[in-house]
Amino acid sequence: MHLVEILRIRMVPGAALFMALTRRCPLSCGHCSTESSLASEQYAEEPFRRVVDTFTAQTHPQLLYMSGGEALLRAGLVRDLAVAARAVGTRSAVVSGMYFARDGQSMSPAVRRAIGSVDHFTASLDEWHEREVSRREVFRALHEVRDMVPAVSMQLVGLDHDDPYLLGLIADVRREFDDEVPMLVDLVGAAGRAREWLTEPEPANSRPTAGDDVLAPCFMCSWPLVHWDGTVFACCSQTPVARALPDHLVLGHAARDPWPVLYERQRQRRMLHGIRVFGPMELRRRFGDGDTRDGYCGTCVRLGEDAGLTARVEEFFDSPAGRALSLATQQLTETADVSKFPAIYGSPRHANLVRLGWKDMTCVG
Repeated sequence: MHLVEILRIRMVPGAALFMALTRRCPLSCGHCSTESSLASEQYAEEPFRRVVDTFTAQTHPQLLYMSGGEALLRAGLVRDLAVAARAVGTRSAVVSGMYFARDGQSMSPAVRRAIGSVDHFTASLDEWHEREVSRREVFRALHEVRDMVPAVSMQLVGLDHDDPYLLGLIADVRREFDDEVPMLVDLVGAAGRAREWLTEPEPANSRPTAGDDVLAPCFMCSWPLVHWDGTVFACCSQTPVARALPDHLVLGHAARDPWPVLYERQRQRRMLHGIRVFGPMELRRRFGDGDTRDGYCGTCVRLGEDAGLTARVEEFFDSPAGRALSLATQQLTETADVSKFPAIYGSPRHANLVRLGWKDMTCVG
């Protein structure tokens, strides 16, 4: 499953399910948005297994995307979920910080089985990861992974579009893998550990500020996310959502709600329609009191506090005009160019790197 195939459905509501299997990680990267460590939280496996067990041949996400922390610390769970998902037609992917490659280590049998069970493997590498696991070690391990998985990609992060480190890393990846490994390039944000040191202005393609007079839809709430503790969020920006737990962004809990229920809530909840069509700031201006001083994500988290806004949003999206606008937005996202999402949420300059190695209609897996 090439990265292009993943990005084709990235803005389609309910097309995939994220699972943050653990917050634990053996690395201590200085930009980690979740501030993960080996002492971080790790909850029971059962809620994750339960949700995947409710996938059916008739109702299942196209993709199960597993992350952490470091998902491969629970290698047996990764493998079991991937195998169970595949049995009903869901493909799977896992992202790793490549901890198993450092200091010349060999992959354990459990990690090898887990990696071999998925349809797509993503390796994270950037300036902060490389202080934990060297570029040489990541490349060595990724060559081995490529013999085990139908498709691989790399997730790179830089300070800005012209970051010399980032440009050098991109060049090295292209040279090392002969332009056969696609890259999703992101920019570090002031979240998690990066809040302590990131003082540069946010990049030009970041979230709009309260003073921006723009329509800015949000597609971070396209795929649900099962949080470390089993809570299911409509939004994959898990840190602000987990802190506030707003009703309109909490879909349920993996211990009790099956996939068909979670899917319908993600697809049908009117406030989520509004966030995807207008964005939280325009929703507040159009249907509420216009107060967007909390910024983009802050405004979104607080949308549900205004009962009048909620009622007006529901009324609009139940109207013929609202239903037509929602349908048009869905059609646009389903046919969007694959570089659209990385251009919005990553580095526009490097968005086309997601196409490396893609052979249209011939990629298997």
